[in-house]
Amino acid sequence: MPRLKTKYLEEVAPALMQKFQYKSTMQIPKIEKIVISVGAGDCKENQKALDAIIKDISAIAGQKAVATVARKSVANFKLREGMRIGVKVTLRQDKMWEFLDRLLNVALPRVRDFRGINPDAFDGRGNYSLGLKEQIIFPEIDYDKIEKLRGMNIAICTTAKTDEEARELLSLMGAPFARA
Repeated sequence: MPRLKTKYLEEVAPALMQKFQYKSTMQIPKIEKIVISVGAGDCKENQKALDAIIKDISAIAGQKAVATVARKSVANFKLREGMRIGVKVTLRQDKMWEFLDRLLNVALPRVRDFRGINPDAFDGRGNYSLGLKEQIIFPEIDYDKIEKLRGMNIAICTTAKTDEEARELLSLMGAPFARA
């Protein structure tokens, strides 16, 4: 069993149950999935660059990433419906726990001038979004083999009903929130 999942079951869930006075264990917020996405609009002409992004994100996530396609044509952006313009991967179960462990304990401390993640990046329904500026903070990526530094969005979807519950869940899991 992943280390962070064990921590959730043994420490975090009982602490949340006590703090928020839930009547049932089914009310305790848990992490449902993590979605990693990269927008690559500059890869409209160069599909080989998109394949490199898929390879990088698949290495980071430990699961095959898929290309996302444009839903609409936009003439100003020289974009046609059906063009591959991004990459995403959805992690669940053990792969999700292992990725979250690597993100919180290995990757985020490697960010230059790191002062913590934004404590206000919740969406109002208990989901957290995090933007990273470069993919080289993950140890799976070899700096010499990348063509271009790319950022990524990481969305952590929880079953929490409020932002306060989700913030408490992530901070108990070890998320390094910045001090206000």
